[in-house]
Amino acid sequence: MVAVAALLAANGCTASSGGSGGSASCAGLVTYDNRDYLPTEKSVFTVGERLGTARVAECADDVPESRTGAYRIEGTDPAEGIAVGDSATEAAPMAVHR
Repeated sequence: MVAVAALLAANGCTASSGGSGGSASCAGLVTYDNRDYLPTEKSVFTVGERLGTARVAECADDVPESRTGAYRIEGTDPAEGIAVGDSATEAAPMAVHR
């Protein structure tokens, strides 16, 4: 699996207007526990326990949907932010998208 954390950190994401009902138009959107998350610039964080598996949204036609690990960020409610990646050491921070 491609290093999802690097992909997420390198790309922004916006929702499409019209078409398929708000699907991701670029890499970065992750869904975990029925909440959508987008990459954040948070640079100092500590990855905690693994929470489960997050879904990485398809990006147009060039990046297929995939799955990756979802991790707690210590001191942050998962309803506000999580870290995602293939392992805890590769996890990138994500903030809930409202």
